[in-house]
Amino acid sequence: MNRIDIDSKADLFFQLKWKSGRVTHTDCFQANQANMWRDIFPANLHERLMGRQGGDDIVLAFDSGQAVAAFETRQLMEIKRSQFNAVRLGGHQTRPQMGRFYPKGLLRDVNGVFSNNIAPFRCVGINNGHLSVDFNHPLADKALHLSTIIGKIESKQIERGGTSVDWMEQLTEGPGMQARWRNQASDYLTGNAFEREDSKADSVFYENPRFTQHLDDTALSMVKNTYNRFLSDGMQVLDLMSSWQSHIPVRHRLKQVVGLGLNQSELDRNHQLTESIVQDLNVDPKLPFPDRTFDVVFCTVSVEYLIDPLAVFDEVARVLKSGGYLVVTFSNRWFSTKAIQLWKELHEFERMGLVLEYFMQTRSFEDLHTYSMRGLPRPHEDKYFPEFIYSDPLYAVWGRKQSG
Repeated sequence: MNRIDIDSKADLFFQLKWKSGRVTHTDCFQANQANMWRDIFPANLHERLMGRQGGDDIVLAFDSGQAVAAFETRQLMEIKRSQFNAVRLGGHQTRPQMGRFYPKGLLRDVNGVFSNNIAPFRCVGINNGHLSVDFNHPLADKALHLSTIIGKIESKQIERGGTSVDWMEQLTEGPGMQARWRNQASDYLTGNAFEREDSKADSVFYENPRFTQHLDDTALSMVKNTYNRFLSDGMQVLDLMSSWQSHIPVRHRLKQVVGLGLNQSELDRNHQLTESIVQDLNVDPKLPFPDRTFDVVFCTVSVEYLIDPLAVFDEVARVLKSGGYLVVTFSNRWFSTKAIQLWKELHEFERMGLVLEYFMQTRSFEDLHTYSMRGLPRPHEDKYFPEFIYSDPLYAVWGRKQSG
């Protein structure tokens, strides 16, 4: 069996775990063909990889500041409001909001910042004509646990030149942005956040069925794997904002699977459903079910279309049994004209922060989690391969209904 040495290339599966307040975060990244001679690895990982074989799992713990740049007070600064260069996104003028991330290039007359700088900074305070901004990495003050599972190992061929990959930098580009800043609520819900380019009723948009697969097969398998952890035989399940597919693993004998969606033809084609209901949640968010009906509620690649998400989350909490879970999954693909304005403005990881804020504002959920998966290979038969070689990223947020 192959073992890793300095001349090896190996597939590595990274899983980063960390916490913010009462939320647990797990961010995963598939590193394909990591080069043991050329690439850059987190501290101590390279030496611990040597001599290991496929299937081995290496776990490292990092205190804050060990895996990413340490938190520095000097990276917290106050600037004038006029130094924030507002730009138009989706027909609307951007404005700084508490807890939100923006590319540094929007700032002017700040030392070391240039107009083409897309690295994010965070707005952490607004006081009259001034802004408080945080230039620290969003994980700078977090303790991190990194698990590395070794996959396929190959001996590399002779190489000349080339570039190296900093795998910790790849893994931590985005993670941290889904957490609140010092447990203060981020200002996602004000202004024009829930406006949409197409303001007509969703029932018009879905007047004809849309038998569309919204994610590639690899990403959909990850959705099923995510949902599987919440299921057991005999459960009653609500597939919220359902369509012709539910992405629920078939290995379980569920008592009931109710699909609530926008088009009856789509729902009729979904053979996993035991019952279907047509309802536009943006017209009527009240769910037509008694209190404490369901063991789990799934919402797949649809949360970005809700214009009154807090009302819907309140209703989900009502129809969930005590201890039941709401699980929300999404990616970076959607119907652009129907997604809310805010969704299109946010960084992919910040969208998890938005959905997490829905859970927190509802005040009915505990055991909150976020989860991300990136870097998996896209199936060769997928229509977007080889233009996009990586699978659609998967993002998930879930919480358990509080007892009582």
